Amino acid sequence: MSANPPSSPAGQGAERHLPGHIAAALQRAGGAVDSAGQSWEGRDLSGEGNPLHNFDNDNGLIDPKLEAALAALAAGTGSEQQVHAALAEARVYIAVVAQLAEGGLGEHGFTEDKEADMALVTLTAPDGRKALPVFSSVDNLQAWHAEARPVAVFAPRAALSAVSEEAQMLVLDPGTDFTFVLRRPGMWSLAQQRAWTPSYLNEELAAAIEEQVASEDALAGIHMAPGQGVGTRTAAGTAVPGGGSGPELRLEFLFRPGTDETAARDCVTRVHTRLAASRHFAENVDSLEVALRAAPGTGA
Repeated sequence: MSANPPSSPAGQGAERHLPGHIAAALQRAGGAVDSAGQSWEGRDLSGEGNPLHNFDNDNGLIDPKLEAALAALAAGTGSEQQVHAALAEARVYIAVVAQLAEGGLGEHGFTEDKEADMALVTLTAPDGRKALPVFSSVDNLQAWHAEARPVAVFAPRAALSAVSEEAQMLVLDPGTDFTFVLRRPGMWSLAQQRAWTPSYLNEELAAAIEEQVASEDALAGIHMAPGQGVGTRTAAGTAVPGGGSGPELRLEFLFRPGTDETAARDCVTRVHTRLAASRHFAENVDSLEVALRAAPGTGA
């Protein structure tokens, strides 16, 4: 028995809502403190006349710690968690573009010209989800969109902007040699300035998944691993073990001898429904792929 049903967003079909700590962070966005309640004073500087708008003495180059974390991941010696940790302290750039607003009647009854508003640039991912592009350097942003204006922000604030725009991913440096995608759980953690553990390494999540085995007689076990979409490739085709858009988590269902295809798929449906109803699972798993296997040594 061997099958690979299509991947899907975790918790698809279940009620989706923002976790309380994310909603609270959004309420504080733009205030005097960050999402962790710490003052922005001394960090988010705004020197008058600075063309990069938010940071004094900003040279427009990539943050050195972020550059090192991305290089280590690309070399196979780093991890997604290390990139996330570097982003938590990094300055990045979001792209805004001029957008004409509607004109109207002035106080004397004459039609006024349209005014230009600044709009945040968002992307639509291949699976239809909204994503917010962010850039590690001014050069990367301008190479991607020559007319966009770079606005320097700390990456956690960019993540808060992504959540407020109902984006599901942060896309770092689209159009460059190496584009890193921070999936929804990592993006939410970044917005809250919390450490992030990818779902495929989350021990608490593994325990919750293992509990499902006891309720299904046909199951010999469920193996948890990185999904095929965790990794990605550089523009030159070099494989990178992280930074992909998903599927993020792979669950291999191992079935006992004599389990037919229909019974196996019914079992997967029941388990997935129970997991999707779990708030912990929905918050920590971005997207899921499932494989059905006969348990080793059964001869099935």
